[in-house]
Amino acid sequence: MYESDITRFLRELKEERPHLEAEQQRGRAIWWDHPQDLETQKRNRESRLRQPSYVFYQINPDR
Repeated sequence: MYESDITRFLRELKEERPHLEAEQQRGRAIWWDHPQDLETQKRNRESRLRQPSYVFYQINPDR
């Protein structure tokens, strides 16, 4: 069965460093897996300003 170079590299890396997966999960928990505050998400969504269609053109409100 064919095995790509990337797949072989990752398999060998995990065999050489069995602790690697645990470190990945710990790093993910630090940066990504956080409880979500729905009220804060709602407030952020409602306070977001709509981006103009052509962002490089500065609109002069005095005209």
